[in-house]
Amino acid sequence: MVNDETEGPTPPRLFIEHHLPVAELGIESIRESSPIPGQFPKLKTLHVWWARRPLVASSAAVLAGLLPAWSPELSERFPDRRELADPDIYRSWFLGLCGIWGDPVRADALMRVAKAAGKRIPNQYTYKQAYKNSPPPDQVELLHGVLEMTWGCVPSVLDPTAGGGSIPFAAVRYRLTAHANDLNAVAAGVLRAGVALPARYGLDLQVELKAWGEVLTGRLRSRLKRFFPSLDGEKTATFIFARTVPCPRTGKLVPLVGDWSLRRGGNPVAVRLVTRSGGQELDEPQFEIAEGVDVDFDPKRDATWSRGKAVSPWDGLVIDSAHIKAEAQAGNMGEVLYAIAVRTNDGRGFRAPTKVDFAALKEADEELARLVPGWEQDDVLPTERVPVGNKTREPHSYGMGRWRDMFTSRQLLVHGCFVDEYRRLIPEVRAAIADRDRADAVLALLAMMQAKAINWNARLSSWDVSREKIRSVFDRHDFAFKNTFAEFEAGAELFDWTLRQLLDAYSEIAGLLAGGDESQQTFEGDRPPPSASVTRANAGNLTHLADASQTLVCIDPPYYDNVMYAELADYFYVWEKRTLGALWPDLFAADLTNKKDEAVANHQRFAQAGRRAGELADADYTAKMAAIFAECHRVLADDGVMVVMFTHKRAEAWDSLGAALLQAGFTVGTSWPVRTESEQSLHQARQNSAASTILLTCRPRAVRAAGEGRVYLDDIEADIRRAAGEALARSYDQGLSGVDLLLSTYGPALSVLSGHWPVHAADATADGTSRLLRPEEALDVARAEVVRRQRARLVGRESEFDAVTDFTVLAWSTFGARKFPFDEARRLALAIGGLEVEELTRRRILTARSGMVELVEPRARLRRGAARENVGGVDLERFDFGVLIDAVHTALYIVDEDGPAAAKRWLDARDLSGNQRFADCLQALVSAVPRSKTKGVWNVREAELLDRLIAASFPEIDIPAEEDPAETVEQQIIELDV
Repeated sequence: MVNDETEGPTPPRLFIEHHLPVAELGIESIRESSPIPGQFPKLKTLHVWWARRPLVASSAAVLAGLLPAWSPELSERFPDRRELADPDIYRSWFLGLCGIWGDPVRADALMRVAKAAGKRIPNQYTYKQAYKNSPPPDQVELLHGVLEMTWGCVPSVLDPTAGGGSIPFAAVRYRLTAHANDLNAVAAGVLRAGVALPARYGLDLQVELKAWGEVLTGRLRSRLKRFFPSLDGEKTATFIFARTVPCPRTGKLVPLVGDWSLRRGGNPVAVRLVTRSGGQELDEPQFEIAEGVDVDFDPKRDATWSRGKAVSPWDGLVIDSAHIKAEAQAGNMGEVLYAIAVRTNDGRGFRAPTKVDFAALKEADEELARLVPGWEQDDVLPTERVPVGNKTREPHSYGMGRWRDMFTSRQLLVHGCFVDEYRRLIPEVRAAIADRDRADAVLALLAMMQAKAINWNARLSSWDVSREKIRSVFDRHDFAFKNTFAEFEAGAELFDWTLRQLLDAYSEIAGLLAGGDESQQTFEGDRPPPSASVTRANAGNLTHLADASQTLVCIDPPYYDNVMYAELADYFYVWEKRTLGALWPDLFAADLTNKKDEAVANHQRFAQAGRRAGELADADYTAKMAAIFAECHRVLADDGVMVVMFTHKRAEAWDSLGAALLQAGFTVGTSWPVRTESEQSLHQARQNSAASTILLTCRPRAVRAAGEGRVYLDDIEADIRRAAGEALARSYDQGLSGVDLLLSTYGPALSVLSGHWPVHAADATADGTSRLLRPEEALDVARAEVVRRQRARLVGRESEFDAVTDFTVLAWSTFGARKFPFDEARRLALAIGGLEVEELTRRRILTARSGMVELVEPRARLRRGAARENVGGVDLERFDFGVLIDAVHTALYIVDEDGPAAAKRWLDARDLSGNQRFADCLQALVSAVPRSKTKGVWNVREAELLDRLIAASFPEIDIPAEEDPAETVEQQIIELDV
């Protein structure tokens, strides 16, 4: 849009700058991340990539970053299209384009209420998951018409750090041209296979893919079947191994098993370790399968492995972790087969290994030894060493110094045979398919089978007792040591399964990119087919793109130190360069992936700096992100927009992101929190990631006019507080909770800061020059405002507590439970006033264990002796309390021990009965602590003690009414009209 020749382009007001349906998008993102088998988007199942955003959220980011906000002019330009008639209908059209063809807010509320009431109701989602619903051709035509009106053409979309491809995939679905780039060669290969090839060849490629896939699997079956025998009446499915070390005292093998269970439930199955037979001690461990009532032992209590240590079954003594690691590093760690999962006519079962199984393992060892000389000459097996990094230290600790060490001999034989047969297939496919590009497309997709195979068949894959299936290597984002592991039956099943997975994934991906799988969709006019270009380049140097050539940059950047993509991707890279490298040598020329130029906060790269490693890693990440954003600024049109999708709890990550955006010349506009992470995601629960993705809208920053004067934090502090407060109110309305409430204020704080940039700090640098403000300092203001408003909401008016008391009160309010994740506690503590969890555990406010923290009951905080002076807690003798929660907990302890009357006497003696701050603290706590009962008993003891204390001594305090959960749920169901 242009006003006149002198003023230049006026950026159009965009949908994302006016509105985003975050509630609907959040619900659909969680539906997309559902753990229901077979319900994941096939773009995710085609090949492992870490931290992919949901497709529905990516679609919304692309559409909202391109579509204009509704205006009367829009309706007037398309008078015959009801979709654009008014703002509400326009928003509904947007949701429809995103695939949301129903009312997810109502459906989610009904399902949650019914579940809480223990009621069974029909599935309230009357439409498929949003990502499965492709817009009809006429809607895409209308979309293109609106985009042409807004931008003068149908724009393309650039994702400079495309990773797993959710953003370019979303763009291509709307028949937009996507430019997808990633530094990582594995990611670039995934982008080509998962987005570019399906967009180019569509569903027609399935026939050739299936035919050549069956040729490949047939040849592998012929070569491998004899190494995976089955006994009469069964079909072997999974081999379950334990890692072993020699007992330091007896020299006999010790299997490192933390739980002998194979199946739990009503008909459990477990392995019994046998060390004696006929009254004599055996020379090596043997194993028996016990089922049902025969499981007359505790599979966990009888374990030989716990927390990195072992117990020798030969002498009952502990083997410490240092000895185990030393044995592993010396090459003395092995493995022993101790159970086999089989399928029979009666279903799944288990048996102990037999001589037949051990003979097959030995035969596989011999075959590998026979093939290795020729394979080494032909570079079939990986020879690369595992670099020591943040995520790759653990393999070194357990003697896995080369990538091939992550596989047993039989697994290496299996994966080596794939490389061998795949290479033989290349000239055959190229000879049979005249179009060389099409032939290579088939071959590239077939190579995806190997990525699946090595992810599910390695020493780091494991047996999932709860689901009776193999768990993949990357069920978490690391290379954590597995003391037991599961091997896929590869004689007949592994590659047949990977082929089925590939065909299923390609079918859905190509179908969705073609416009849906219900029918052949046709588009009017001469619209070009969907397309995606994929490059592997440093996102800070996109030389293939011209200045001001892009309308929308949509970026899901690396999340600080959350995922070490290159370190993890090497696991696939060393195999794929021996297969895909024959087709795409431009991607796989280097020995390993590029870690030097990767935009992550990798402390290991600066390990030699000692304590400064973290500081240098942060600076390195900020500089690289600034270079990426500067390049985005260069290629972005003057009226273009950049949408940033960012998910991280740590303030350091947001500080670095904000600094990079400011350095690159962007201003942050609107900010929208969309709940994108499933609560059931294992890695999300254990890693430092948040449940919500924040969508930031960024525009190139206008140059400030000379003479406007220098801006300081004090000048904009009130604006930051106001923006944070407004964001907090919106987030409450949108149903956000926990740390996500804090995150929802970060974007608005950065928006105020960037809108006045440069902003200076009040203090100077060491040489006396003025210091530019760090974004973290603006975020501190936002967090302080959140704490103030949360406290005021609980008390009913403004009040001041100390930081430790604030933490205790807000932890109850935020999490609604005594126990919650450690990272959540750490983030909240830092937000409140720079507290550390270590300080809170020292004061016995919290206990911390296994990634979780727990709020300590008053009774457990009782202090006696001289130590109480330094750590606080429940102290019956103290008269002055610097930490308010210590006084409250002491009063509650007395109520519990001696009753409310004794507590009142204690309070009167310390002038606390009439102390307003103390009363405010009680009001905040009684408002924050959960007030629920089970069979008439308080679920949280403090709720009862608070009621008793308040009733006896503080009648002016409002005690929230108890809710009858059953009655409340029943009323909600009635109101929602189930």
